[in-house]
Amino acid sequence: MAAGISIKQGLLSSKISLHHALHRKISPNSVCIQRAAEIQSVRAATSATVDSQDNEKYCLELVRSRDYDGFVSSLLLPEEARRSSLALRAFNVELAQVKDSVSQKTIGLMRMQFWKTAVEEIYRDDPPNQPVAAELWRVRKHYLTKRWLLKIITEREKDLDDRAYRNLQELEAYSENTQSSLIYLLLECLGLKNVHADHAASHIGKAQGIVTCLRATPYHSRRRKVYLPMDICMLHGASQEDFIRGSREPNVRDVVYDIASQAHVHLQHARSFSHNVPAAATPAFLQTVVLEDYLQRVRKADFDVFHPSLQNRNPLIPIQLYFRSWKKTY
Repeated sequence: MAAGISIKQGLLSSKISLHHALHRKISPNSVCIQRAAEIQSVRAATSATVDSQDNEKYCLELVRSRDYDGFVSSLLLPEEARRSSLALRAFNVELAQVKDSVSQKTIGLMRMQFWKTAVEEIYRDDPPNQPVAAELWRVRKHYLTKRWLLKIITEREKDLDDRAYRNLQELEAYSENTQSSLIYLLLECLGLKNVHADHAASHIGKAQGIVTCLRATPYHSRRRKVYLPMDICMLHGASQEDFIRGSREPNVRDVVYDIASQAHVHLQHARSFSHNVPAAATPAFLQTVVLEDYLQRVRKADFDVFHPSLQNRNPLIPIQLYFRSWKKTY
């Protein structure tokens, strides 16, 4: 009898101990803390998603407003590379607009240093709180070569000297280090490593840099600045003042002809590799449509870089880009 009572007391004692143990494990305070942690985690994830969407939208709007041709070209890329292309083009726009947005070279150098530091931090998985930098960090999954990003910054930094190119070779070197480097990165977004594609990209980038210099001449002339290669200007006896006045004299047209011809040569060289360039690389070369369009229009204007027809964007460019994208050619 005593043994039975002892067993019952032991069982009762075990139940009470178990009840206390369970009460401690699922106490209201513990539940509240756990619930708060879950809510905080959800909020953090939601906030990160919203920030990511805001960064993507910022890049998209920046490229659409400042590099419309690049914007349309990016939309025609495969979906997995589209966002990366917009991030890279936004990065390029940010650097390109430094020169025109600062009144002192020192301020421009500070901005370039910010981007050099930003690139290093992106590759340490610690990007700065800046939309384009954050978006670049997000698209790092493509294993983008850091050297190309830094080369673009370094070349843009040199360009802050705000002087004309001494010769055509200097303009080509600048174009290679900026525009060609950007195309190399676009090829990486597409997952391509091909020597023929790289050669084509080099020439397309040079052609793009030359055409950009020509297209921007009226804008720069209004600001009393001329960046066209001095050796070609001197060859034809055209002074910087001729361009600042918007002269349409034959010697000014001859300068434009020589520079435009070199851009055309680079396009032809790029296309000479077309039989060996993988079809998957052609989306990165869609800018050739824009370059070809400008060169044809400047030829029709008899190489008058100030002709009104050259100041307006061709409304058919998006259709031409789509058609070229469909044909998978450049």
